[in-house]
Amino acid sequence: MTTQKLETTGADIVYDVHGPLPTAGGRQPLFMIGQPMDASGFSTLASYFPDRTVITYDPRGLGRSVRKDGRTDHSPTVQADDVHAVITALGVGPVEMFASSGGAVTALALVAAYPNDVTILVAHEPPLIPVLPDAAAAERALAGVREAYEARGSGAGMAAFIVMTSWRGEFSDDYFARPAPDPAQFGMSAEDNGARDDPLLSDRSSAVSGYRPDFAALAVSPTRIVIAVGEESMGLFTGRTSLATAELLGQQASVFPSHHGGFIGGESGYAGQPEAFARRLREVLG
Repeated sequence: MTTQKLETTGADIVYDVHGPLPTAGGRQPLFMIGQPMDASGFSTLASYFPDRTVITYDPRGLGRSVRKDGRTDHSPTVQADDVHAVITALGVGPVEMFASSGGAVTALALVAAYPNDVTILVAHEPPLIPVLPDAAAAERALAGVREAYEARGSGAGMAAFIVMTSWRGEFSDDYFARPAPDPAQFGMSAEDNGARDDPLLSDRSSAVSGYRPDFAALAVSPTRIVIAVGEESMGLFTGRTSLATAELLGQQASVFPSHHGGFIGGESGYAGQPEAFARRLREVLG
């Protein structure tokens, strides 16, 4: 693996190249992106593609990529420009892409703006609130997570986030009538360290969850777009956003093993089924 830094006017973007460039056998690199997860979250999944050149990167302001634009918010269109800049810097033509969570939102923005950058996109569980039939209620539920974080810190915020993302079906009156969850029930401390800059729990990523893709641009893009959903996510928040996004693209979502973090290995407390996930990803990529 080699690590490189791309200096732009707004940020220094750090990315990793796993394998040779130009690629062995002439196949395009496989670019893996997430948000707010950085490159480290793809270490296990990348290990199941030893025959491929895999690219991973840290989004601006996360991990090793340092911002210079004076901003703290995370915008899918800004991140799409960064990914485009990395693809251009690679100098090997279009890439194949696996993108998860907020990274899948960035990837949809990328394909809409730069349709010749990606030959196939597997967009795994993009958390797109505007595509839901209960979008207003979902936004209210997410606002509750932010309020818990602002009022009581990361433990309370993460407990509220887990409850929200584990809720099955639309966000009904029953959801909002629930008492605030105790962080202890999830094995977390209720102690408040004073930090309010978490990209998942604060309002810094509001533009990610609030993004509505340009479906007209995506419909005419030469990129083959596959919306992926974990089998354990069916009926949950990101499972529902995935199915709704796929429907708006005129397709059915492709079912993958495990949950929202199904490709993550044992180094995380949220391990999925990475070997089975990688096998399914190979099938979809072709």
